[in-house]
Amino acid sequence: MDLGISSPQIDEAARGFSFRLDGLLDMRMNQHHQETAADVINNYAEAELTYIFKVYGEERFAKRIARSIVQYREEVEQIDTTIKLARIINKAVPKREPGKDPATRTFQALRIKVNQEIEEIENVLPKAFEHLKKNGRIAVISFHSLEDRVVKNFAKDQLKTDFIPKYIPIKASEIKKSNLKKIGKLIIPSDIEIKENPRSRSAKLRIIERIEE
Repeated sequence: MDLGISSPQIDEAARGFSFRLDGLLDMRMNQHHQETAADVINNYAEAELTYIFKVYGEERFAKRIARSIVQYREEVEQIDTTIKLARIINKAVPKREPGKDPATRTFQALRIKVNQEIEEIENVLPKAFEHLKKNGRIAVISFHSLEDRVVKNFAKDQLKTDFIPKYIPIKASEIKKSNLKKIGKLIIPSDIEIKENPRSRSAKLRIIERIEE
């Protein structure tokens, strides 16, 4: 299960995912979905934008960026293109991370919000697990900490068993057992893979197995 965004979508300027390519602020993976990134940027209040950038993008300058966006749309014009938004973010961010564009986290946050990505992952993992037979496995590739956290929390919930104090008389067969086990350690891309495919640099692979039907 690959949770990453499709490279062809990123590379198509008209889809509005990339801050490096000029296109309309869209970011919808499903074109039938109504709300676009432009709708969020131009209609949400400063506090709402701050929350989105901070929670979904883990952006330390979320409030500063949100304030700059609101100020620009109120005093200048609507923000309707990727490059226009990227420039506003670049001016708002006082300190840059080495090797990372200042717009990276904000664009990630917008994409996650527009496509409800975290909710989609939370919904699909239990359904996928239900379809596993005994000894069946799910391999999940995540690309940022929010996705990985959902996967880890799902595995953690499945690993939980009933806690029964020793002094309570109960048969072992009556205690709820975990129906999952983790396979191996977290797998990350090698230096060679990152060199050949730079977009894999943040990938994390986790594997879980169903041990009870």
